[in-house]
Amino acid sequence: MSIAAVEPSEERFRIGMLLTDTRYRSYTIQIFALFLLMLIFAWLFSNVVENFARLGKTFSFSFMLDPSSYDINQILWYDYTSRSPHWMAALVGISNTLLVALLGCITATVLGVVAGVLRLSKNWVVAKLMTVYIEVIRNIPVLIQILIVAAVINEALPAPNAFRGADPEATAMLGGALVLTNRGFYLAAPIFEDGFVSVFVVFLAMVVGSIVFGRWAHKQQEQTGTILPTFWIRLGIIAIPTLIVFYVMGSPMSWDIPELKGFNFRGGMFARDSLIALWFALSLYTGAFIAENVRAGIQAVSHGQTEAAYALGLRPGRTMQMVILPQALRVIIPPLISQYLNLTKNSSLAIAVGYMDATGTLGGITLNQTGREMESILLLMLFYLIG
Repeated sequence: MSIAAVEPSEERFRIGMLLTDTRYRSYTIQIFALFLLMLIFAWLFSNVVENFARLGKTFSFSFMLDPSSYDINQILWYDYTSRSPHWMAALVGISNTLLVALLGCITATVLGVVAGVLRLSKNWVVAKLMTVYIEVIRNIPVLIQILIVAAVINEALPAPNAFRGADPEATAMLGGALVLTNRGFYLAAPIFEDGFVSVFVVFLAMVVGSIVFGRWAHKQQEQTGTILPTFWIRLGIIAIPTLIVFYVMGSPMSWDIPELKGFNFRGGMFARDSLIALWFALSLYTGAFIAENVRAGIQAVSHGQTEAAYALGLRPGRTMQMVILPQALRVIIPPLISQYLNLTKNSSLAIAVGYMDATGTLGGITLNQTGREMESILLLMLFYLIG
């Protein structure tokens, strides 16, 4: 007699399974916690509205449409005037914050990686110098460092009037393309003319070609062990065709050189002294912490990896580039992201040197002028939370 296999019937869903069945219990708890959190926020909001009503105030963001009635000393690309609305002033402040954060993160990363690697150098002098830099910078409050850098720029660099009548080659850098003053740095600005689009398209195409070649060279190395000078080849792939097209098109780019006119320089790009001080101080401060993250990540890799690489004939530079750093990145990247966030939040100290960032505009002048402290702080918190 054969016994037929009987498929077990699936258990029908019941309400009680939301708590008793492990398949649904976690979702039930999460939904309940979310609902409870929403109730708490709703209660807080109603409490705020009720207290505002007692004070004769309303909870509204309509003030963002009113004229700001104040000037901002650092504007990137917005057509902003004192008659522009508060929302535009907030955008200018936010863009200034993002500018400092972007420049600071790039500079701090380069500085931190170099300092972290050099701290592990076998050269005693180099290693101790990096140790002094890291230990000193990390233990000085960043606000003090910002004020010190700003004071050095204002006191050490000459005023624009000092360049009057002087030889431009002796007083400026790069043939006048860079001028350092106590008011800020003046840089030559590019002027794009007809034909530059073609040059840019060729440049993008060569970048793609460089990436393709890099992947091919990596596969060749894995298959044959042949190490090609990929850096110089990829640089040639990008630079040579781009330069050829650039000159064929008649050099479709010129430079707007800053010139001293009146009491100040005119033309080119201008970076205020407050921006330079904030950028440099935040980069130095955050770079010291990134250096420690890099050092910890490198030391987390087993020393046997280095010995194995040396046994295969790899030089120290190649060993660090191809063996140590790739493995150390899994330790370096998580705290590195935290340092980026810390740098962005530390940029809120910009008002100490007169740099108008999001805190100085939305959380400063706009708040004081409109009296909308709750709305302004909520918008400022939302920006930093999203960032």
